[in-house]
Amino acid sequence: MKLNVLKPSVNSLPVRVLMRAAGLAHEEVDAWGHTRSPEYLAKCPAHMTPMLETSDLAMGALWESCAIMQYLCNKHGLTKYYPADPAKRAVIDSAMFYLTGTLYPLLSRATYPALGFPGYAGEVGASDASPAEKEKARKAAEEALAEPLEVFRSFYIGSDKFIGGATPSIADMRFAATLEFLAAIDYKLPAWAKSYVADMEKALGKAYMEPAGDVRGFIQYVKSQKK
Repeated sequence: MKLNVLKPSVNSLPVRVLMRAAGLAHEEVDAWGHTRSPEYLAKCPAHMTPMLETSDLAMGALWESCAIMQYLCNKHGLTKYYPADPAKRAVIDSAMFYLTGTLYPLLSRATYPALGFPGYAGEVGASDASPAEKEKARKAAEEALAEPLEVFRSFYIGSDKFIGGATPSIADMRFAATLEFLAAIDYKLPAWAKSYVADMEKALGKAYMEPAGDVRGFIQYVKSQKK
């Protein structure tokens, strides 16, 4: 298997974590600057990362972090990270869908300007609006993050340690990875969220810490350029 990633990306991070935690043999390729090359587009017309390449897939490639993690868990029987029980699996799926559909759009609007990433077409940040209007929209997104974060605390995690219960699931890998970008705007994470990330680091060790170091290093570099 070949995994194409952008090392500073919190979208690539959860798949990098899973493959390390599960000990899946693979080649990891840094796709920075190559996602719009003819060779890459021939495999992934969506020009996205992470992108998994393996002959087992009908089209030879698969993108979207959650889909890749679901595939890997199904393929290799990784029920430790993606339970076979339909009810437990439904919670994992719901958490990932809620993250990509609700939390991440807000997070991207709040953090992308600080990271130097382009905004999405049709949004204020990618428009001809004034810097003041763009910052107003960014701030609104930042303030709106509190609600979905609380949903994760109260509903998806609840009285457990992780979304997956006593041990991390692929939804936890996706959620913890996403939280990493909030450091770009010095967002004040609630105490529970700080403890949650610390628990993820403890539970997964180097499998989480090593690839997370790439994201954290990139954020610190971006911040250093603004001083």
